[in-house]
Amino acid sequence: MRSLRVKRILITGMSGTGKTSVIEELSRRGFTAIDTDSDEWCEWTVGHEVGSETSEPDWVWREDRMWHLLSEPREAPLFVSGCKTNQGKFYDRFDHVVLLSALPEVMLERIKGRTNNPYGKSAEERDRILQHVRFVEPLLRHRATLELDTSALTVAEVADRLLALTTRNAQG
Repeated sequence: MRSLRVKRILITGMSGTGKTSVIEELSRRGFTAIDTDSDEWCEWTVGHEVGSETSEPDWVWREDRMWHLLSEPREAPLFVSGCKTNQGKFYDRFDHVVLLSALPEVMLERIKGRTNNPYGKSAEERDRILQHVRFVEPLLRHRATLELDTSALTVAEVADRLLALTTRNAQG
């Protein structure tokens, strides 16, 4: 008989793919579900692009807090959502890295209608989101253990698929 262990699942993806909605749904269902897009979990730093002399502010995970969160013993699954440039440092702490994706027009429509986050309202921010879809999303896809296209899935369906990952044993 194979042993079961508690799963830690990272939910990542571009703006407008449903990360916040699904993390709220998982929390509503009683699971430990953390949206890292806050001052509690992130901080502004000046990042340096490889091969470039320019630097821009970057909203990254507070590494000490993330290490602590992912090292704590758990009796129930942990769901963490976010998309940060330093998240790759923590991939080995997660059992699954789930990429939420959506058609660009679906993402932009969701962003236009959301009231809980002002990001993506300006033309410049929407252009940046589309650039991230072209250049960042493929990097996330490469490291993901599962991709869910949320274009036609409800939040409840995405949550159900994430929960299904927690019921599989550690070997399978």
